[in-house]
Amino acid sequence: MAKAPAAGNVKTRLVPPLSYDEAAALQTTFLKDTAENIVKATALCPCEGVVAFTPAGSEPIMEALVPKSIRLVCQRGEALGERLLSATADLLAAGYTSVCLIDSDSPTLPLEALTTAVALLARPGERVVLGPAEDGGYYLIGVKAVHRELFAGISWSTDRVFAQTVARAEEARLDAEVLPRWYDVDDGPSLRRLCEELFGTPAGPCGVLRGYHAPHTRRLLARLLSSARKRVWPQPLVGGRLW
Repeated sequence: MAKAPAAGNVKTRLVPPLSYDEAAALQTTFLKDTAENIVKATALCPCEGVVAFTPAGSEPIMEALVPKSIRLVCQRGEALGERLLSATADLLAAGYTSVCLIDSDSPTLPLEALTTAVALLARPGERVVLGPAEDGGYYLIGVKAVHRELFAGISWSTDRVFAQTVARAEEARLDAEVLPRWYDVDDGPSLRRLCEELFGTPAGPCGVLRGYHAPHTRRLLARLLSSARKRVWPQPLVGGRLW
């Protein structure tokens, strides 16, 4: 699930410390790294990559950002729940036996999280696979059929999203398989954390899995960090790290 990176329309909670153009550039690198991570997953397990993009008409922009092996489909609906539900229904109607929806805010999402989700959905029986985010939302939801209740009445953009979705799954008598926790990058503290992960300790930030190395994002942040003394970052730069 991705929004075309246009200055002023993406990652606005990162302004400041970034400018609107820099925030859009960061969203671009997030998309590139996430797409390449998905391509790696397709080489390891039976799955295909699809970008469900918005707004309508931005397909040429997305085509220039993601590998040719990834399909593009336009999102439908207004609210987030509607768009998630529509993307699920459209892909299942196209013949896929299961669908994993992931965000484009986690450029270091471990490859193992993706391959594990595919493996869980390949097992017999109905289930929902969820990747909880540290802010209370989720970075991945996987299903084998359309379950409207998983996307209706959810308090989107709050710390209750994951818990509410698990409760909906229980009400629908769906087994919920939970992946290791990870994090989204959408504000100053999470940007600082991303910098620490990419330029500091190599271990995964959540202590379970090793994060994807996100080369496009790393190169952009390295350039931005090189001029850190000229900008206001969430924390001062010391020795190539954010402390």
